[in-house]
Amino acid sequence: MDVSCLTPQELSALMRLRRQLHTDPDLSGHEAETAALLREFLHPTAPTQIVEGLGGAGLALVYDSGQPGPRVMFRAELDALPIAEQTGLPHASRCPGMAHLCGHDGHMAILAGLGLWLARNPPQAGQVVLLFQPAEETGEGARAVLADQRFAALQPDWAFALHNMPGMDFGTLAVASGVASCASVGLRVTLRGREAHAAQPETGLSPAPALGALIAALSPYSVPNPMGPDFRLATLCHLNMGTPAFGIAPAQAEAWITLRAYDDAGLDAFEASILALIEKFGHGFSLRITRHDHFHATVNSPQAVDHVLGAQRAVGVASGSFSMPMRPSEDFGAFSRANRTALFFLGAGLTQPALHDPAYDFPDALIGPAVALFAQIQRQIQTV
Repeated sequence: MDVSCLTPQELSALMRLRRQLHTDPDLSGHEAETAALLREFLHPTAPTQIVEGLGGAGLALVYDSGQPGPRVMFRAELDALPIAEQTGLPHASRCPGMAHLCGHDGHMAILAGLGLWLARNPPQAGQVVLLFQPAEETGEGARAVLADQRFAALQPDWAFALHNMPGMDFGTLAVASGVASCASVGLRVTLRGREAHAAQPETGLSPAPALGALIAALSPYSVPNPMGPDFRLATLCHLNMGTPAFGIAPAQAEAWITLRAYDDAGLDAFEASILALIEKFGHGFSLRITRHDHFHATVNSPQAVDHVLGAQRAVGVASGSFSMPMRPSEDFGAFSRANRTALFFLGAGLTQPALHDPAYDFPDALIGPAVALFAQIQRQIQTV
């Protein structure tokens, strides 16, 4: 495996950066300190332009050749998760109830490593944009970046991102054209009736029967059907009803439901059918439904995938076994709607705890190969 694009000193610096990021995480929408740390780390690489506060706390660094050519964007995520870490590691999160348990700390270190490489290998044509994107975990960050007027001047011709993947052989790569990650949306459903004495529930309007009927109607979707265009999954994530008192029949209930489908069209159809069920069972109540954490499906373009496969061969990374698309959503999909994009996966090891597991920690040994892959992709596009 060719990871010679970085020196041993640079790899050590990136590992220290990754662990510092892990120790001091920021949640979605609050990543200013993380972005500031990255700006400080990459300042010596002398980017042509730095754009701060992009789409919130986003950070973009531009390396411009000064010559006509393609603009290539590589993206990493800034945010951590609202989950308490249970690794016991020396660099474990020191922020209660939040931790980098998805590998975004590693993804940022990889992108920072590409910045180190670009300082010694500036683009000969076009531009390279390193985007450290906020709020990936909520699905809001990519759309916020795209909506920021300053991003129009950074609109890429090509966009690439990677995600580490536990359950794949360590250091292997998986990529394919078409859908790379599923579409999803969260529905927050609130039903409001009327309280009553617990001895006379019939004099009130309890949401319990309606909530029970809704849960029963969702049960066929609680276990995922085979992956494909008809894939559907409804996950009941949170329930709350009434007040903690034995003398009161409840008036209000709330359910948080995540819907997941193969692609955007499938999610639109699935959401419409579930909304019809909610309206049916919520009839007679004061009903409120709000949408949250909406993720577009990520769709890889064949041309971008070809560049990833070319880099894989050049760097000497083995192919990994991974069933496409990834069931979890990735808000990189917002970029794939307008650009030639590729999201690919690097194996984090068969025994690595799963993403979002309290015991997860990004494997530092992935940093070097991942930087080499990004660097090779840039070389290939630059010479086309």
